Amino acid sequence: MLAGGALCATGAAWAAPAILPPAESLQDELALALKKGQPLVVMVSLEGCPFCKVVRENYLGPLRQQQGLPVVQVDMRSKRALKNFRGDSTTHDDMIRQWRIRIAPTVLFLGRDGVEVAERLVGGYIPDFYGAYLDDRLQQARAALR
Repeated sequence: MLAGGALCATGAAWAAPAILPPAESLQDELALALKKGQPLVVMVSLEGCPFCKVVRENYLGPLRQQQGLPVVQVDMRSKRALKNFRGDSTTHDDMIRQWRIRIAPTVLFLGRDGVEVAERLVGGYIPDFYGAYLDDRLQQARAALR
């Protein structure tokens, strides 16, 4: 029994929490995503938001790490510098206001020129169904890029 517990503890030590890179240049990040034939997925997050953590660590982070899905994070209430889709300077918080987002997490699926190509995922939803909603939106977004 102890060996099994030690094995689990070792496995947990290897599993790092999924972290999404903060967006720096939406123009560049979108160009890279489109070059791969993928939408740019943007997670709007809020520090301390438990639902944001679930979405980041259980869904978007693993998709980014395991499948190379282009995902970045934009933070509510953050004055972090950001280049928009035209290359103009703005901040994370100002970009979120332009998108008219008020709830975290919100996940956007963006195509050419930063246009949304699938319906937003707003809120944490019920965990049992979140993966299905996410898969559906990704399929919609990929189809819109063809």
